[in-house]
Amino acid sequence: MSGDRKLPSAPGGASGGNAIDAFVREVSRLPATRGGAGRGRLLFALDATASREPTWDQACSLQGEMFVATAALGGLEVRLAFYRGFDEFKVSRWTAEGVKLARLMGAVRCLAGRTQIARLLRHAAQERREGRLDAVVFVGDACEEDVDAVGHEAGKLGLLGVPVFVFHEGSDATASRLFPQIAKLTRGAYCRFDRSSPDQLRRLLGAVAAYAAGGARALEAYGREKGGPVPLLTRQVKGDQR
Repeated sequence: MSGDRKLPSAPGGASGGNAIDAFVREVSRLPATRGGAGRGRLLFALDATASREPTWDQACSLQGEMFVATAALGGLEVRLAFYRGFDEFKVSRWTAEGVKLARLMGAVRCLAGRTQIARLLRHAAQERREGRLDAVVFVGDACEEDVDAVGHEAGKLGLLGVPVFVFHEGSDATASRLFPQIAKLTRGAYCRFDRSSPDQLRRLLGAVAAYAAGGARALEAYGREKGGPVPLLTRQVKGDQR
């Protein structure tokens, strides 16, 4: 794929980076995303193409931390979304039960196909317009799409006030440059995780769930308790991109 040459420059670089910084400043003036009562709502989005098969079962077993982390904050409702195969994109019903979500994920098998990240971001925007959506988790390892199109959809989602927390598995060069931009454009956060350290991903999922259920303060409290890579997410959500 030749999309890498179309990626924007890193912040502080040429005009592309300056444009992104300007857009982020515009998004930063939007009101906080979390303010309603009741359970937080989180879209748990996964790349289910063939390259993710080795770690799919691992992700199934770790998602329970999202529900544990929010038990004292009023709970969490999660909707599973995934893409795979030839143009296949599916979304589950909302569930507040970790066991039910694990069962849904366990029934999914990875299939070879191209990524559909732009489509996923468009769906999240539609969810936001039709009801409440507090945050999106995206777990993926690659991008095989026009990166400008993906960035455009991320920007529109950012204007709607929905942060995307991107967890990057592996070291794909295009994803390494694009995924942090998705997080920045939506005022979310980006973190690379190592498939050999499942506890790291467990804590990261719990951190995002805490944010969806209780906002930045809940995320900060969770980070103090769990440590590890979680404070990195807290700093990014607060606007510190170091």
